[in-house]
Amino acid sequence: MARPAKEKFHMGHFFMTLLIAIPALFALYLFAIMPRMRNRPDPRPFMDRLYAHRGLHDNDGDAPENSINAFQKAVDAGYGIELDIQLTADDVLVVCHDFDILRVCGVDKKVRDLTYEELQEYRIFDTDQTIPKFSDVLKLVNGRVPLIIEYKVPGADTKTCRLADELLSSYQGTYCVESFNPAVVLWYRCHRSEVFRGFLSDSFIREGYRDYPKPAYEVLHHLLLNFLIKPDFIAYDAKYYNDLSRRICKEIYKAPSVAWTIKSQRELEERAGDFDIFIFDSFLPESKE
Repeated sequence: MARPAKEKFHMGHFFMTLLIAIPALFALYLFAIMPRMRNRPDPRPFMDRLYAHRGLHDNDGDAPENSINAFQKAVDAGYGIELDIQLTADDVLVVCHDFDILRVCGVDKKVRDLTYEELQEYRIFDTDQTIPKFSDVLKLVNGRVPLIIEYKVPGADTKTCRLADELLSSYQGTYCVESFNPAVVLWYRCHRSEVFRGFLSDSFIREGYRDYPKPAYEVLHHLLLNFLIKPDFIAYDAKYYNDLSRRICKEIYKAPSVAWTIKSQRELEERAGDFDIFIFDSFLPESKE
């Protein structure tokens, strides 16, 4: 039995709407994930060097993560350094990855609830190392290797950005900044556009993140705030190298792509064509010589 003319009209109208809507939505998606396209800082100073994750560390030895010893070892070996900064209760910038010190010091307290002097009472992984000041790390490195500085900022308070920038404005070495928090990247877009800035992302739902609603994680995972924060590079969990938004940013928009965190020589070699800059952990990369 033939369909009534009215039904055919409705079906035709529906498919015409789809033909218009799908390209429009895809164009909107491409706009949403677009990083900075003009006046990007030169990424070449960061290339052709591997970056030691939280310093060249060994949490079972005398150079635990984000410690002075770990940073000294990275500098001595000629590796770039990835490190994490956050604020104490008395607004001192310190180098520590977790918001609390339970994992690294065995004490269930948050960095932001302790003063710098109070933090010095605790040792990192039972070594003689304490959580260092960011300023002391900058003095140690002294421009000898490039730095990838991750800003650990809860919420929308960007005081960390302002205070870190005061230190970095007189630092003579090569550095870039990155964060999982879009507010940090936006602060640099608005206040220090000349600084090479990056957005950190992951497949948050697959990794089991539960602190925020799923839609928020999907927005961050798929880089849908790039249109607002305009990162220069994308730092992405290397396990998810095939994720579409990351690949478009690298292959179409030509934004440098940073891999975190490479855990073996084999993974480093397998991902060689997928990323431009590599942060490594848990192994010593083989020399290219």
